[in-house]
Amino acid sequence: VQLQAYGGGLVQPGGSLRLSCAASGSIFSANTMGWYRQAPGKQRELVATISSRGSTNYADSVKGRFTISGDNAKNTVYLRMNSLKPEDTAVYYCDMLLRKVLDGPLYDYWGQGTLVTVSS
Repeated sequence: VQLQAYGGGLVQPGGSLRLSCAASGSIFSANTMGWYRQAPGKQRELVATISSRGSTNYADSVKGRFTISGDNAKNTVYLRMNSLKPEDTAVYYCDMLLRKVLDGPLYDYWGQGTLVTVSS
């Protein structure tokens, strides 16, 4: 199983970006999908998660600005980021808890990261 994240780039403060992350390989279903980020010199932190039932959870710092969504049929998770601030600059990683077979164990997979830079 591989996760491919893309959509990062350079954006001005106040701008928007949309990140995508698609899982490929032997997958039965996704349980939870999410985004984390790691800024230079800081620990990786949770940005947002979404369950297979559509329940979402956001870090306080991004509430009202970021929206996570998922497509279970495509095993893809998205992160729409609006009103971006310089402090949102980080490498963004996608994370998925996946089952390979019905009622099988959950496996945790991470994408390779995509850099988001918010700067004028």
